[in-house]
Order: sequence, then structure tokens, then C-alpha cells
Amino acid sequence: MQTLDDMLALSLLTPDQHAQIHAWATRVKTPEAIMQMPPHLWRALELASVLMDFDADPGQQPAH
Repeated sequence: MQTLDDMLALSLLTPDQHAQIHAWATRVKTPEAIMQMPPHLWRALELASVLMDFDADPGQQPAH
């Protein structure tokens, strides 16, 4: 949940999106169930992840 909190702190998620995604992730028990998150929340999370460069190689310098 730390990543969600970071996304909120960076204004990459709205407080409402943060609360809904957090509630979903807390309520479900498996990765498969998390993948069934409503599409509008999944898109918000996906965009925030891209903007955070979440999938970047940690050994690689960020692009400037």
C-alpha cells in the first residue's frame, strides 16, 4: 500500500481513486481478484504507475 500512498502524495491519484483502489486491494485476497478491479480504477492505477516510472530498471538512469 506504500506505493498507493506515494501515488497519492505525488498527486498521481485523486483521494477518491486512492480510497477506492485501497479498499479493493484490501477486500480481495488473491492477485487474480485484484486483476478484476473495475476498469476505471485499473486505468488510473496503470497511468500512475507509468508516470512514476514504476516498471523502470532500477539500475538504469532516468530519461531526461
